[in-house]
Amino acid sequence: VMGVRRGEDVHLTIGMAFVDRFVRDEEDYFRKKAEILEELERFVKERFDFKGVKVDLNTLDVRGRGESGVYLTVLGTSADGADSGQVGRGNRSNGVIPLTRPMGSEAAAGKNPVSHVGKIYNLLTHVIAKKIHEEVPGITEVYVWLVSQIGRPIDQPSVALARVLLEKGTKMEEVRKEVLERMEWALDHISDFCQTLAEGKMGIC
Repeated sequence: VMGVRRGEDVHLTIGMAFVDRFVRDEEDYFRKKAEILEELERFVKERFDFKGVKVDLNTLDVRGRGESGVYLTVLGTSADGADSGQVGRGNRSNGVIPLTRPMGSEAAAGKNPVSHVGKIYNLLTHVIAKKIHEEVPGITEVYVWLVSQIGRPIDQPSVALARVLLEKGTKMEEVRKEVLERMEWALDHISDFCQTLAEGKMGIC
């Protein structure tokens, strides 16, 4: 489950595998999916006070493609595909476990360097933060967040956010444009970044 809250609205993206032996055909799959979506929205609305609730379930589904267009597994988890890697999540990509600073919980090692956002975004946020800190004057600290959504290209994150701490006397209006330019540049060149990872030219922990 990936959740993004914007003000009083929440957007949930859920990847939930269906166990194949309980699905008769494609039509049965999408009928069950619609029922689950309705139940998920009801569950959230009953327990929280969000003004807007949007839930996306299995966003890569495509009607008319049979088994290849739906999220079916034998076991009910992504273990069927074995594409997530086996690696401890305590190994931070910058070598530090900061108890009083923001950090991601995803592991960077053991994952596909071309398509796995848990690896790519984890490392790219550090690169962006370093670039901003080194190139934009008046900034003392930088934190960068990238949030993906299943089905979206990796160069189009659902959320791209930078939090900056400024030197005394520096105003946000003075640095905003340069910060945004560096974030946009990094996303525009994400293919080159992924190639660097694939070639093993960048340390990941």
